[in-house]
Amino acid sequence: MATWKVLSKIVILLVTFLFLASQVVFAAPAAKGKPIIIGVPSSFKSIEAADGLKAITLAVEEINAKGGVKVGNEKKMLKIESIETRDMEPGVPLADALLANEKLILEKKPNVIIQGPTRSEVLLAAMDMYAQYKIPSINNAVASKFVDQYKSNPEKYRHCFRMFDGKYVVAGLGNVMAKMNKEYGFKKAYIVVQDAIWAVGIANGMNAWYKNNGWEVVGFDKYPTGASDFSSTLIKAKQSGVQVIFCIFDMPQSGILVQQWKDMKVPAVFAGFISPLMGSNAWKTFGEKIEGVINIAFDGGNLPLAKYPPAKKFYEAYAKRWGEMQVGHKPAVDYDGVYAMVGAIERAGSLDPDKIAKELEKTNMVGATGRIHFQDHQYVFGDDPKVDAISAVYQWKKGGKRVPIYPDSIAEGVIEKPASMK
Repeated sequence: MATWKVLSKIVILLVTFLFLASQVVFAAPAAKGKPIIIGVPSSFKSIEAADGLKAITLAVEEINAKGGVKVGNEKKMLKIESIETRDMEPGVPLADALLANEKLILEKKPNVIIQGPTRSEVLLAAMDMYAQYKIPSINNAVASKFVDQYKSNPEKYRHCFRMFDGKYVVAGLGNVMAKMNKEYGFKKAYIVVQDAIWAVGIANGMNAWYKNNGWEVVGFDKYPTGASDFSSTLIKAKQSGVQVIFCIFDMPQSGILVQQWKDMKVPAVFAGFISPLMGSNAWKTFGEKIEGVINIAFDGGNLPLAKYPPAKKFYEAYAKRWGEMQVGHKPAVDYDGVYAMVGAIERAGSLDPDKIAKELEKTNMVGATGRIHFQDHQYVFGDDPKVDAISAVYQWKKGGKRVPIYPDSIAEGVIEKPASMK
């Protein structure tokens, strides 16, 4: 009996040893060495930038939980280093925002940069800095001149990539206007816009679109950041009989514009980009006053799109980690940006910036925003998330539902006239 017990113990020890040995053989390489530093310089008092940083954190946590990033024969963990640039705050000089960027680079020595400055003019200036320090970057400011600057010297700016462009907002909302013209015969608009480069750029693009497509634009008003009374514009719009009020704002006070539109009973569709009306909390704040408003999520993955599962999966993961998303720009493309950068690093097998940049150019992956690929170092946006990245236009409807209405590939409803026009 004693011999049998001894043999049993030997068998158990042998099985345990073989099991542990197999884990050593088949387990992924353990993460070691210095982490890969992701620099995130941005203006975090902007809710878009702050939520974008949360999305970057979510992606980093997911990747680290799976063992990190394979760089050659090593596995490396990701680490985020962020800095407040204040470039979205009124009156902050461009030079101050650039100094914050350089402070991050010199003190934290990021291997790559995601998101980048929020204000367009700061990003355009920072491109020279990223070129000087040879840091691969995927930025998402709306800067309309990014591609022009890249194409002016592709070798110098070879490390700079960008996720979004205001021209895609014009294309998407232009198609929505065409739908309203076809369905309801609308052809008269009034443009009201925040006096910021990115917003005025989009408004100028829409002004050209209207004129090229037979619409009449009866007014074009700009309001400084922080303005809180828009009644003069609404009076003129009402008196001129416009059918669409086109607006582009990311300042918190712009929610007042929609309240005044409803209170003054202006019989026109409200359409464009109003940041305070983007998330699910807007209905709790404004209630039925925003019913009928048409808003665009610059990055489609910022909505739980039922017809595009990767967007829904990201949205739900974000909500589980951080709570319901309240913005229409940055989180989805920042999340995708981390995965695009990690993919480039693993294909390069190196942290060499030139090799990473070369691999970024070859990116072709399924993301929360759609299929991610670059042309002239710029995400390509289209109408089908299986082919390109997409924006998503939705309309606030009865009961506080955000119903996607464009593009058709993800639409779950049709455009309806607001109550003031029925």
